Amino acid sequence: MDKLSFLEVIAAIAVFVSLLLSVFLLTVKTERKLENRLFAAFLIINAIDISGIFMHLFIDSYNLKTFKISAYLLVMPLFYLYVNAVCYTDFTLKRKHLLHLIPFIVANLILVPRLYLAVGSAKEEFFKGMWHSPEMFFYQLIGELQYFFYIVGVFLVLKKYKKIYLENYTNPNTLLYKWLFQFTMILLFIHICIIFKNTIRYTTYNDLFIWIHIVAGTSFLLAACWFILKALNYPELFRRIDSTLQPTNNFAETLEAENKTDETKSFQIEQLKKFMVEKEPFLEPSLTIQELANQVNIPVRELSVLINHHINQHFFDFVNEYRVKKAMTILKDPMKKEYTVLEILYEVGFNSKSSFHTSFKKYTNQTPTAYRNN
Repeated sequence: MDKLSFLEVIAAIAVFVSLLLSVFLLTVKTERKLENRLFAAFLIINAIDISGIFMHLFIDSYNLKTFKISAYLLVMPLFYLYVNAVCYTDFTLKRKHLLHLIPFIVANLILVPRLYLAVGSAKEEFFKGMWHSPEMFFYQLIGELQYFFYIVGVFLVLKKYKKIYLENYTNPNTLLYKWLFQFTMILLFIHICIIFKNTIRYTTYNDLFIWIHIVAGTSFLLAACWFILKALNYPELFRRIDSTLQPTNNFAETLEAENKTDETKSFQIEQLKKFMVEKEPFLEPSLTIQELANQVNIPVRELSVLINHHINQHFFDFVNEYRVKKAMTILKDPMKKEYTVLEILYEVGFNSKSSFHTSFKKYTNQTPTAYRNN
């Protein structure tokens, strides 16, 4: 089997896996229908793009082949919308989101005169030298600018999500941030391969062009398989936040100016820490800052500033510190030496082994087992 045939096989498998996963996402019964549909659309558009490698075996339409190329401009808008839908509970599609179609529409409009409206030999001649035409140079420029815009947008969404999550929630869904970040980095790697491939296109290194195509296609196939394995192994990944929540920095200064004295804040901190020790609200695995604010009778924004600015900890770390301290007490209690580490982590409010070990090592520089042995 030569390299070109091998590339066609890889592309066919990637298209099959993508479409199979898309069918599953569109038919599975779930409360999270929007993000499933967006990700299914993302996979379908990628499958259409990859199918160009073997499309010539089945389709002889220049219009369809060109439309397939321009469809790539829908990939990043769909991924950006998908990330928003995964991160925010109240995200919905609105009319303003139709603006994301502008690059796709523009790219097709510039091809109308010399391709879509052309007939016979004129269309054939244009298609043969298409990648050297001004239209396709403009298309690639639009594509790169669009990619840069959306990849920055995705990283900004993830940064805001992580900050708000750590300030308002606990246990253990920084996993969602890590997963989306990893997935974004994989897409970035694939796009770098595409940039390199498009550069090589204008040289005589045809073998290298095919090999880069193979690397990009294989990477996408592995990414689709990785997504399936992640979804099966970590069904708890998808915990979202309310988009109306803002990072504490956005309102801390205003709240500080109109609020209480340093003595009052010190008293509140002392009472909060006393409440955490005596009432142990951290034993609730899904504790949020709103729930804690209700229990200690402090407005939620005021409590957020108190923890994030005056105690100088994220809410996530603040609560997990009390869980770790309780776990340390149990681990060194000779009467509870029969307790397994797994039993202890559930007892103190964690519901993830990885987050328990990460938090425990952060505060003690030891694993729970090493701490017990010492």
